[in-house]
Parts: sequence; C-alpha cells; structure tokens
Amino acid sequence: MSRFSSAWCRAIGRGGLFVGGVLLSTAASAALFEDSDARKAILELRQRVEALRVEGEQARQALTQSISQAAAQEAAGLSQGQLALHQQIELLRSEIADLRGAHEKLVKELADLQLQVRSDAQARLALEDRLARLEPAKVTVDGVEFMAEPVERREFDAALAVFRRGDFLLAQNQLVSFLSRNPGSGYAPSALFWLGNAQYATRDYKEAITNFRSLIARAPEHLRAPEAVLSVANCQLELKDTKGAKKTLTDLVKAYPQSEAAAAAKQRLSSLK
Repeated sequence: MSRFSSAWCRAIGRGGLFVGGVLLSTAASAALFEDSDARKAILELRQRVEALRVEGEQARQALTQSISQAAAQEAAGLSQGQLALHQQIELLRSEIADLRGAHEKLVKELADLQLQVRSDAQARLALEDRLARLEPAKVTVDGVEFMAEPVERREFDAALAVFRRGDFLLAQNQLVSFLSRNPGSGYAPSALFWLGNAQYATRDYKEAITNFRSLIARAPEHLRAPEAVLSVANCQLELKDTKGAKKTLTDLVKAYPQSEAAAAAKQRLSSLK
C-alpha cells in the first residue's frame, strides 16, 4: 500500500474517529437533554400533583367547614324548634292548669248550688209540711167527705188508735175531749159511734145509749146509723129492757131495711119471741 493510501486511511480513520466522537457527543447531549425534560416534566407533574393535593385539601376543608356550618345551623334550627316546642308545651300546661282550676271551681260551685237547692227543697218541704199541718184538708171518714183541720184529724186518729188497742177508758176520755173541742166537726158522728162502743165495752150502757142516739138524731143517713140503732137495742137488752129493745129492733128494720144491721135485727127479734 502506498504512503498516500496509508495516510488516507489514517485520515479516514481519524475522520471516522471524529465522526464517531461527534456522534457519541451528539448522542450524549441528546441523552442529557432527555433527562432534563423528564426531570422538568416530573417536577411539573409533582407541582401539578401538589397543586391538586392543595386544591383538594382546600376543597375538603371548605366542604368540611360547609358541613360543619350546615350542621351547626341545623342544630341551631333544631334547638330553636325544640325551644319553641318546649314553650308551646309549657303554654299548654299553663292553659290545662287554668282549665283544671276553672273546672274545680265550677265543680265546687255546682256542689254548693246542689247543696243549696237541697237545702231550699228541704226548707220548702218543711214549710209545706207546716202549712199542711195548719191548713184544713179534705178527708173522708165512714163514707162522708168533709174539710177538717189538721189538729182534728190528729186527735181523732189518736183516739181511734187507743180504742183499737183495747184501752176503752182512755178512748172514752179522748173522744169526749175531742167532741167538747170540736162539736161541729165532720168527725163528730163517727166519734159518737166509737164513744158509744167504748162505753158499751166498759158496761156503761146508759151513756152508750145516749151517744148512739145522738149520732142517729144528728146524722140519720150516716153509714154508722143502722149499727148505732142495733147497738142501742143491745144496750137495752143488757139493761133487761126487752120491750124497749124489741121496739128499737122493729124501728131499725123499718128505717134501714136493706142494711146488714136490719138483717141482724130480724134474727134478734125472732129469738126474743
């Protein structure tokens, strides 16, 4: 090989080395450039991530604050609602207490009024009773209706009760007193009849005849008149006045033919013949 060729070759070799160096330098520069961009990108990415983290944290804090405020507002609203409800309940309790007090007052007033009404009713009844004891009343005795004073009724009923009890002497005294105090009483015919029977029971036949005849003369149509005539005849028989008894019995049959006393008189007349 010639010297030129060697030189050329050496030159070629050196040129190749230069080119290779340049290429290596270019590749290295390119590599260095790529690392810087990557770091820059990574840094930017980190910054963006940090910015996003900060933004998220701020958003989270803002959301948390909003939630806290909303909860506080809701709690405050709930507290206000509870307070209003409590106030309404207390108001209702107060109204109920007032109503209960008014009800108790009305109940007491009603009880007092009922007591007063009962008291007034009792007083009215007592007054009516007193007036009834003082005022005349219509009564019916032995089929006869008449007006009688309360005292008359009490005295006659008391004397008749004594007679029915069998205390004929006391009955006589009470009936005599009654007739002396009330000679015109509607009770008088009946009083005479029971007086005569009381005297007959004590064997005071003459006085009995007197009172039976007083009844017949005073009230010949009285329910007790036929019995009074029969009683006169019985008294006459007790006094052994058979003739007088027969006449009395005959008069009885004529005067009161339809009476039970007349039937008894007929039987008595038959036995006396």
